[in-house]
Amino acid sequence: MTLSSQRPASRAHELSAEEQAIYTALDQQRMPQHVAIIMDGNGRWAGRRSLKRFLGHQQGAEAVQFVVETASRIDLPWLTLYAFSLENNLRRPKSEVGFLMKLLKSYLVGNVQRMNDNNVRMAYIGRTHELPAEVQETMIWAAEATAKNTGTTLTLALNYGARSEIVDALRNILADLAAEAHKRGCSIEDLLGAGGLDALDEDAISRSLYTARMPDPDLIIRTSGEQRISNFLLWQIAYSEIFITDRLWPDFRGIHLLEAIADYQLRDRRFGGLGENHSDEQLDTLQPVSELESEIATELAPHEFTRH
Repeated sequence: MTLSSQRPASRAHELSAEEQAIYTALDQQRMPQHVAIIMDGNGRWAGRRSLKRFLGHQQGAEAVQFVVETASRIDLPWLTLYAFSLENNLRRPKSEVGFLMKLLKSYLVGNVQRMNDNNVRMAYIGRTHELPAEVQETMIWAAEATAKNTGTTLTLALNYGARSEIVDALRNILADLAAEAHKRGCSIEDLLGAGGLDALDEDAISRSLYTARMPDPDLIIRTSGEQRISNFLLWQIAYSEIFITDRLWPDFRGIHLLEAIADYQLRDRRFGGLGENHSDEQLDTLQPVSELESEIATELAPHEFTRH
């Protein structure tokens, strides 16, 4: 049994009165297991207040802990936050990137005790090996300090890009193939010819992603009203529900997480099928395939046109 599957006792009684009002109306049998959030709007939040951008990032870090605490109180198993993208690292001014790294380090140092108090376990995805060494050290320390917690797993996506994740996954698969070929004393071509290619399926790629030990997100939340995915978990969100709010991330709180979950529970998740609202009786009334084929053939038959 994994740490995340050892469910702790409910702490829903610790929710605020406003959060309780939403939470008690939720269907506990249809709660998402994994919520991922694209945290957007720190700069705009600061700009609307004529403040410097770094103050928006600072306020955004405060919002993280509010949301994490609510997630832990409702026993949400997995919460993944898009904290720092690969594109942020490459395209933002060095001064802003430097501040974000200091803020990350400060956040981890300042909140590990709070995470332990809330039974939250830290994890990371992304090309974290490219981050500054002192930041990596703090990340490792925070993960180790919270490793025994059994509640919400908080995963920070840092120096993360979904396309680079897929590239890294394929590189790992190719490296494994090369190692297996070397072990068998044959070429990669011979290994593929012997059925090795059949092993390269969706499950194999999923196992090679950063998120291999995590379930795919049930719900994606994006703040600030932008209607794009921004290179986040492209493989994993194939069937995720998407919730977009105009609220800027620094103003996002636990109650807004609960509102998003309430909206999620209104969705009819079909995963390519017919969904829960379709009964066998409805299926029995469908037109027979033979009749449909006849109608289609008639419709597609060449029409005779009268020349004038």
